[in-house]
Amino acid sequence: MPRTVTDFDIPTLRARRTNKWHKFPDDVLPAWVADMDFGVAPAVAEVLARLARDQEYGYAAREGALAAAFSRRMQRRFGWQTDPADAHPIGDLVQASFSSVMAFSDPGDAVLLQLPSYPPFMAAINDTGRRLIASPMRDNGTRWVLDLAAYETAPDAKARVLIFCHPQNPTGRAFTRTELEEVAAFAIRHDLIVVSDEIHADIVYPGNTHVPLASLSSEIAARTITITSATKSFNIPALRCAVMHFGTPDLRARFFARIHARLLGSPGVTGVDATIAAWDDGQPWLDEILAHLQANRDWLAQTIGAELPGVTMRQPEATYLAWLDCSALALPCPAGQFFLDRARVGLNFGESFGAQYANFARLNFATPAPILREIVGRMAASVRQR
Repeated sequence: MPRTVTDFDIPTLRARRTNKWHKFPDDVLPAWVADMDFGVAPAVAEVLARLARDQEYGYAAREGALAAAFSRRMQRRFGWQTDPADAHPIGDLVQASFSSVMAFSDPGDAVLLQLPSYPPFMAAINDTGRRLIASPMRDNGTRWVLDLAAYETAPDAKARVLIFCHPQNPTGRAFTRTELEEVAAFAIRHDLIVVSDEIHADIVYPGNTHVPLASLSSEIAARTITITSATKSFNIPALRCAVMHFGTPDLRARFFARIHARLLGSPGVTGVDATIAAWDDGQPWLDEILAHLQANRDWLAQTIGAELPGVTMRQPEATYLAWLDCSALALPCPAGQFFLDRARVGLNFGESFGAQYANFARLNFATPAPILREIVGRMAASVRQR
């Protein structure tokens, strides 16, 4: 058993039947999918043990419990007052993004999305017959920033939806209130429904804050669907539990007029109970994890600069994901492929976040410090030896 919440070794992690540790051959160290190489909060372990002990696997009596826990969490963590009646439980946020796009647009309509972007958002647009309008972010020399003004030069009359990732994956931005107010004004001006993915809201580092987009004003709330989950921050993605929050009852009614609730399914009892335990009682564990993530982030930023010249990393303000610009290395192939072949490190390939990002890769640093050091050491050696 690990001595601390972050004390896991490679054999223990590889013994887990997780996609992260079994996508690549055993000689590859994985640093790709957004899954932490740690355990779970004691409160989560306790409720799961109780379910097993009591063999509580019948149809669950949990009506309204998840929505109530969501409202408590938003108030306590972000000062955002929500009505549990406006929240709907769901198993998967990818399902939430697909269904939201389908509810508020038609085939041929346009959906705006910041790039680089979490790949399933692009799939939610392309696979449903909508048109992707890319809104590329800019590296301003310090951090990645939004560039909404570029859209204003040629707005699309059939734009219906803005998918907004906040905190942003993969750049790790925690947008300021001023930036969010600009997003809100933009959405209102162009009459867009906003799907605001805030799944990484709990993983924000000192000096930054998370402000729920829908909390800014009643006007932006009326057009915002906030989708979130405890899965990233509390390391329980396999339990399949999430929440869609509709900024007004009218917005909720419009959604369900086109998407029948039966199509969305519902989370299972393990996911619901674990999420409630995490949100209500898991914060001390999360605080310990955040301290470890911050130490990893700071070490990574310093070491990338020293040991991997030619790789640029803007320090993440949120998430446990680092977006690496390897353009200056002039690699002979996409960056993700290079580090897989030469370093035996499995990163997310940059081109999956947008075709123009083949010279980038995403690195997940939510792993024990010794493993992170081995990952970066392999990468540095591969660059020196090419």
